[in-house]
Amino acid sequence: MNARWVPVLLGIICAILLLAALYFADAIIAPVACALFIIAIVWPVQKWLQARLPQLLALAIVVTLVVLVFIVFASVVAWGFGRIGRTVIAETPRLQALYEQATAWLETHGIAVAGLWAERFNVRWIVAAMQSLSARLNTTISFWIVVLIYVLLGLLEVGPLARKIPSIVSGEAARILIVGGERTAAKLRRYLVIRTIMSVATGGMIYVFTLALGLQLATEWGVIAFTLNFIPFVGPFVATLLPTFYALAQFESLYSALFVFGCLNLIQFAIGSYVEPRLAGKALALSPFLVLFSVFLWMFLWGLFGAFIGVPIAIAVLTFCAQSPSARWLAQLLGAPADEVESAQGG
Repeated sequence: MNARWVPVLLGIICAILLLAALYFADAIIAPVACALFIIAIVWPVQKWLQARLPQLLALAIVVTLVVLVFIVFASVVAWGFGRIGRTVIAETPRLQALYEQATAWLETHGIAVAGLWAERFNVRWIVAAMQSLSARLNTTISFWIVVLIYVLLGLLEVGPLARKIPSIVSGEAARILIVGGERTAAKLRRYLVIRTIMSVATGGMIYVFTLALGLQLATEWGVIAFTLNFIPFVGPFVATLLPTFYALAQFESLYSALFVFGCLNLIQFAIGSYVEPRLAGKALALSPFLVLFSVFLWMFLWGLFGAFIGVPIAIAVLTFCAQSPSARWLAQLLGAPADEVESAQGG
């Protein structure tokens, strides 16, 4: 009995050590993970271009396209949140009045919010928050510069590395690495395309709903819903929570705010639970538990970027597990399609 539990205990210890390494070495490993994700997305374009142009020229075009996509996406996010932030500042008197009403109502029920607010939120807290935001912005810029360097170097190494693998490792291990890598890259591209389509659909429907309801900043709410939808679970929840609070301030009615909250969640549920699974099909089928676990695990390890990259990492892990006889059961349990497992068995 004791000998039987030794491998299990060793596995648990190794998992804990691996998670600790990922947590403390996030500044090193997180940019690599992001770069691998981008390389998997853009490699077909790089391969097509370098077959017709010099490799370095093709690389320059691909990297330029990646930078342009990031600039456009960041500009859209900054525009949406900036417009909402300026509007909230302009609506400060109304928000202050609503806060005072809510505070008075809570104090009549024995909840002293004013004292708690004064204790937790003061000038020092505001200054510290601004300093933290500035430091985070600098860290984000540095992060993407490192990612870009990894992408540039990684695109140069994809071809040579694929040719070296069969001579370095055994035949079965080489097959797992090559086939698993190809299928992972194909799945990640499909995942990003579907996620983008669903984000556009979500943003468009939220824009139409808020516009029809008369909620101010309808375009901004649609843009925010589009951008946050790339983060499963967490992003859609925030995208429904923000317009709800604004509806409470604009309409000054709790029932109107609850109506907005319910309708926005209905839109998110219909697209995320009905439309998206049918577009994704079996190839990207994952256990809902695994999706939720991946989002929160990687968000704990790497913050907001981890929430975005968690599902792609889960897709990659299961795809490689489907190619390995010893780990195929895990892929079958958590979502790999049967035809993929059968093809791996046949290979």
